[in-house]
Amino acid sequence: MEIACDESGSEGEKLVGGVTAVFAHAGVLLSREEASACVDTLREMIKSPALEYKANHLLRQKNRWVLLWFLGPDGPLVGKARVQLVDKRRYLASRVRAEFGGVTGPLELYNDLLRARGPRGNLDPLFPAILRAVAQWQTSGGGPVSIVHDQQLSLTDGRIRQLKKLAPRLQSLTLVDSQYDARVQVADFLAGIARRVAEEELNGRPDREVIELLMPFVVGPRMWHA
Repeated sequence: MEIACDESGSEGEKLVGGVTAVFAHAGVLLSREEASACVDTLREMIKSPALEYKANHLLRQKNRWVLLWFLGPDGPLVGKARVQLVDKRRYLASRVRAEFGGVTGPLELYNDLLRARGPRGNLDPLFPAILRAVAQWQTSGGGPVSIVHDQQLSLTDGRIRQLKKLAPRLQSLTLVDSQYDARVQVADFLAGIARRVAEEELNGRPDREVIELLMPFVVGPRMWHA
């Protein structure tokens, strides 16, 4: 089983005070042909001259009908995609409580303190997201899982070896340039859309229609989880 993955909102171990409030990690189980057909269909629908499409193309109001198709029952993702959502502040707060028993000061200070501890205090949500992805997809198929992932500087050779030790069912993790792999592009669309929708809900602007379509893909009982 080969899963194509990408993230949105990754800022490494900087969980508060950054650009994004939510981290999203998506995986899709699509063949190269299925993914290419999806991207070609989106190009035909949106008609943007951009060389590489991103989630922002689907999130524009004029393309809402495309977004609803992409996530909907007639779209390409049904039964073939999953996305994890993490509220970064909640995630950090849970790590602080586990380490110190409670939160008594600004989370920014705890963020810096835990980052300074090095590998023992690693906070990057990307790594547990990959481990969860392996477990989720392995449960479905029962066999080993290979991951094709968009390039990430934090996914060093050493880190990949460590992930394989922690997840014996992870057969391989290969980094690719998303613009050359349509499967990763589709995962990027889903991750970017889910992150933006989750952040809008956090800010009191829930898009109920899109949330309803996203929920079947979201791993966990809530819109996001720490």
